[in-house]
Amino acid sequence: MPDSNMKISALILLLSVITATSSASSPDVLDSLLARLESKRASPSVQETAAEGVLKRLLPFHSQSFQFKIVPKDVCGGTNCFLIENYEENDGPEIMIKGTTAVELASGLHWYLKYWCDAHVSWDKTGGIQVASVPKTGSMPRLTHKGVMIQRPVPWNYYQNAVTSSYSYVWWNWSRWEKEIDWMALQGVNLPLAFTGQEAIWQKVFMDFNISKDELNDFFGGPAFLAWARMGNLHGWGGPLSQNWLDQQLNLQKQILSRMSELGMVPVLPSFSGNVPEALKKIHPSANITRLGDWNTVDGNPKWCCTYLLDPCDPLFVEIGEAFVSRQIKEYGDVTDIYNCDTFNENSPPSNDPTYISMLGAAVYRAMSQGDKDAVWLMQGWLFSSDSAFWKPPQMKALLHSVPVGKMIVLDLFADVKPIWETSAQFYGTPYVWCLLHNFGGNIEMYGVLDVISSGPVDARISDNSTMVGVGMCMEGIEQNPVVYELMSEMAFRREKILVVEWLKAYSRRRYGKTVHQVEAAWEILYHTIYNCTDGIADHNTDFIVKFPDWDPSTISASSFGKQEKMLLPINLPPARRFLFQVMGSDFPQAHLWYSTHYVIDALGLFLDAGNHLKESLPFRYDLVDLTRQVLSKLANKVYVDAVTAFQQKDAKALHFHSKKFLQLIKDIDLLLACDDNFLLGTWLESAKALAVTPSEMRQYEWNARTQVTMWYDNNQTVQSKLHDYANKFWSGLLEDYYLPRASSYFSYLTKSLRENEKFELEEWRKEWISYSNNWQSETQIYAVKAKGDALEIAKTLYKNYFG
Repeated sequence: MPDSNMKISALILLLSVITATSSASSPDVLDSLLARLESKRASPSVQETAAEGVLKRLLPFHSQSFQFKIVPKDVCGGTNCFLIENYEENDGPEIMIKGTTAVELASGLHWYLKYWCDAHVSWDKTGGIQVASVPKTGSMPRLTHKGVMIQRPVPWNYYQNAVTSSYSYVWWNWSRWEKEIDWMALQGVNLPLAFTGQEAIWQKVFMDFNISKDELNDFFGGPAFLAWARMGNLHGWGGPLSQNWLDQQLNLQKQILSRMSELGMVPVLPSFSGNVPEALKKIHPSANITRLGDWNTVDGNPKWCCTYLLDPCDPLFVEIGEAFVSRQIKEYGDVTDIYNCDTFNENSPPSNDPTYISMLGAAVYRAMSQGDKDAVWLMQGWLFSSDSAFWKPPQMKALLHSVPVGKMIVLDLFADVKPIWETSAQFYGTPYVWCLLHNFGGNIEMYGVLDVISSGPVDARISDNSTMVGVGMCMEGIEQNPVVYELMSEMAFRREKILVVEWLKAYSRRRYGKTVHQVEAAWEILYHTIYNCTDGIADHNTDFIVKFPDWDPSTISASSFGKQEKMLLPINLPPARRFLFQVMGSDFPQAHLWYSTHYVIDALGLFLDAGNHLKESLPFRYDLVDLTRQVLSKLANKVYVDAVTAFQQKDAKALHFHSKKFLQLIKDIDLLLACDDNFLLGTWLESAKALAVTPSEMRQYEWNARTQVTMWYDNNQTVQSKLHDYANKFWSGLLEDYYLPRASSYFSYLTKSLRENEKFELEEWRKEWISYSNNWQSETQIYAVKAKGDALEIAKTLYKNYFG
């Protein structure tokens, strides 16, 4: 607890920083921030050239069809916008796109391609682009009247989560990053997180504080675990980082920031959160450095856990924070004033005294502003959801009001499921961004709440006393559920709510390049089922294939599970069926199910019926494989329950039948996934190895890549990692060689228990399985990076085998 002198000092500090800006209204402060950031933007000619580059990479044969022009905000009524017009000269381009930044120009291009040419842009790993519907140069569709102007209803479109860099971007080279930045621009993203390469900056900063390179080896995590080392959750796990990695990533960050700036984006850079190497405590023994508690190790192993936090109230905190921000400006130039800091992410302050929390917040901001006098603190609002027991209104107000007015922006990170703005009086007057979280661990599962996406940002913006200043996408992993992210991206330019049923009809036409009525009907079913999750549960894929239960079914009687709860479907689906939610005993493993599987099987049948019309479409193939995978995975959940029920009832024959069916489903899904390049384990592993310079780096990077998607963190002989399967993936190769042996071994022990009339040997299975997993993590077997097989024919066969 802080003493009275600390409280008085905090109050003086707070009064000094808040009084200076108390006379300024929030809109005035926001306008000032926007104007200042606009002054940092690249010149109009540089931005126009950057937009032309996006066009050439997307449509190389149409570079002469469009002309781009940067215009002032006055043309747009004082806001950011894009305008799409016919080019009126006889000799020249066909379409003129004007915008206030290059992001607006790219967004205008995307809007035109979507709504006049029925084109579609998606990540390559979710099917890629569909531009076959775009007419040839010289025949581009004309606009009626004077064209169209689309204004942003709020200034910002934010992108990324603090952990996306590890779950999705970790193994990317510049070629892949260039594609991603193009995708961002086309989707209207203008406020992206830019976290790559920061360890090289930290190395330079900490060496200035007399910490050696060797001492930093234990501070940084390995490549696949950097996000959690940055947040102070762990240290050393998967490391150390080589100098090759540090230099490589720093150079990559410079390329990333250069392109973002050329496009008129405002990158969000990291700042100091207080996470420090152990060596700093030895060098500054009087500094207020505390060791944090355990974060998810199996036995509190200090080799990985219990990192060190420098108290923000210690003068050394400001000194290091200023040095870090200043070093970034020296390396990258003056590219932004917005910095992310999450000191309290899953780490509660040592006291809930509001005065003390105010003092902490003020000190964190001071460290930023000493390095950049115009700094704005962007903070993830995840702490208000994940630790709501601590962050009550007095504590929230204390933190949110600890900085000058307009100097903090909060990400309402989980607004798609648990919006904080509704229960906090608009974050007590603090500007915030309405965010979609949606995905955890980069899991592959079809899931979403399209109605919330199409209306939530509008409801927040038009609510009384709204302080909303943006929309955002904060998924932990990308390259899944493309329909969710296309709709969310549109909300950056939508003032009114979207009628999802009609939007989906246009979406399917654009995505596949033609109208196919069976697919339209299938998407309407998916809208009311898979993409209508209203149970309030954060969807982390817990299907039993990829997150196999680690438990002893002998401890629960068969009568305690197998119940079902019924819930009415939306009225516009046939009333004869019901949602079925499996409600097990409290100790029975739970797999998330929020929709009627029967309807989704019907939707798959419609997809298969449309197959001959769309079999050449890569986006269709991706969706077909993903939907078939989803249906079979949910079936496997039921089969697993049947197998365990048979064990409970001591029915060896039924156990053999159902366990064999579960294992066959894993094999069949692996075969299906192998038909599409986007569901291959080999791609992930080879991209990791491709960044290595030395053989030892190659082994280390592959171990990181394998470990993240399986065991994740530490284990002992009989206890799996607490985070095992957190980042599970439905990838061919991973199912066959990892998930299949695990399930097979488990069922063998169940069968042995019945055959020999002995107790189920859970601990022996754990030993066997954990040993297998650790060996697999260290293996170097090469997996395919190219698809094989006919996805449509295999999907038809599997549908017939299981549902025909």
